[in-house]
Amino acid sequence: MFGGSNVAIVTPLKNDKVDEIHLRNLVDFQIENGTNGIVPCGTTGESATLTYEEHCNVIDIVIDQVKKRVPVIAGTGSNSTHETIYFTKHAEEMGADGALIITPYYNKPTQEGLYEHYKNIASSVNIPIIIYNVPGRTACNILPETIIKLSTISNIVGVKEASLSLDQAAMIIKNTENNFTLLSGEDSLTYPLLSIGAKGVISVASNVVPKDMSDMCSLFFSGNFIGARDIHYKLFDLFKALFLETNPIPVKKALYMMGMVEDDIRLPLVVMTEKYIDKLRCVLKKLDLKLVN
Repeated sequence: MFGGSNVAIVTPLKNDKVDEIHLRNLVDFQIENGTNGIVPCGTTGESATLTYEEHCNVIDIVIDQVKKRVPVIAGTGSNSTHETIYFTKHAEEMGADGALIITPYYNKPTQEGLYEHYKNIASSVNIPIIIYNVPGRTACNILPETIIKLSTISNIVGVKEASLSLDQAAMIIKNTENNFTLLSGEDSLTYPLLSIGAKGVISVASNVVPKDMSDMCSLFFSGNFIGARDIHYKLFDLFKALFLETNPIPVKKALYMMGMVEDDIRLPLVVMTEKYIDKLRCVLKKLDLKLVN
């Protein structure tokens, strides 16, 4: 259900308020270019600095604009189990197809604490849950053994794996049932992860090049591994450029250059510094993307 290329969609802002018009346009841009699923309010969507009201509103807007054309996997995680259940219940009530739930950050829970966190959330809702493991941002790595244990809970259906460890991903794939989905959480590792059994990606780069990301996954799953690999290398410099500064600073600048969002991001993040803008622009031009700013 959640395979292929899924976009971790940005939250457009205008004068520090959620820009609903541009958000709706971005959803249509993604679906028109073959994206398999939309993920609002992830890290790329600046979930950490959205208010409760904004967080719920962004999820509602995306669900409304998608209109069941593709799955919506709502980002509903936080470092509080109570808060996560609140957001996840809201997403379920509004019609989200699933929830992406980040490991609790800052608290640094034990593996048993992580297990109980996800178990309690799963028992509170009926929609499918995807664990999001990104220790580089959370200082909390959910170990393969814990994910394998959680995979036996019926509505915990997958993991977005961004530990940067192919070994960790391989351990999860090897020791979970075939209906448990591992998705890449790092664009530059998507092709290698597909090669060892991942079923897709939740992508930052898809904000900018949705068709290429969708085509890479489609080609791979149709058996055209060379074609998929060619797209991987075509986009490799972009994958790196989108992390010249903290995500989502570069991807929002790229979308601004393409005329798709305002040049606005919420503190404590700031717009991209001058020394990196030319590097990003050069990469975008090499991909023949139309730039208007």
